[in-house]
Parts: sequence; C-alpha cells; structure tokens
Amino acid sequence: MGARTLKIPEDVINALRVPPDDVETELYKELALALYQRGMLSSGKASALCGQTRLQFEGLLGERKIRRHYGEAELEEDLRYAQCNL
Repeated sequence: MGARTLKIPEDVINALRVPPDDVETELYKELALALYQRGMLSSGKASALCGQTRLQFEGLLGERKIRRHYGEAELEEDLRYAQCNL
C-alpha cells in the first residue's frame, strides 16, 4: 500500500496561524494527535505519522493533556521489551 495525499484548500492553509514553513509539520502533528486521542492510532504509529520519536510524542501528549492509552497489554509489552534489553 502506498502513501496517500490529503488535499487541503489553499484558503484553509492561509487561515492557519502557523508560519508557512511549519504548516506541513503542524498538520501532521495535529492529525497524529487527533487520531491517537480517538483511539484510531497507537502511539507508535501516531509518532511515526508526525515524524517524532515515541518519547517526543509522549511529551507532546503530556503538553496537550491527552490521556495515554495504556492498559495491561501495553504494560506487558513494555515489560517484555525491558527484559530483552537488560
């Protein structure tokens, strides 16, 4: 499956209160945050979408006060990962 292109009207782009050079980065960040918040993307996929490390994305979630989706399955995965990397 290839990449997709979103078409955003120029008047919407111009209405953003974002420096022109930052528009694409900010839009990817906002999309990633929204999709994560709605439970449509994992934090790993959301961080990849906005071009941040997972740690950076977790920081962004904290800044925005967005609750993390962290349950038993994620805890077990993190514990397995930690044990393999000791």
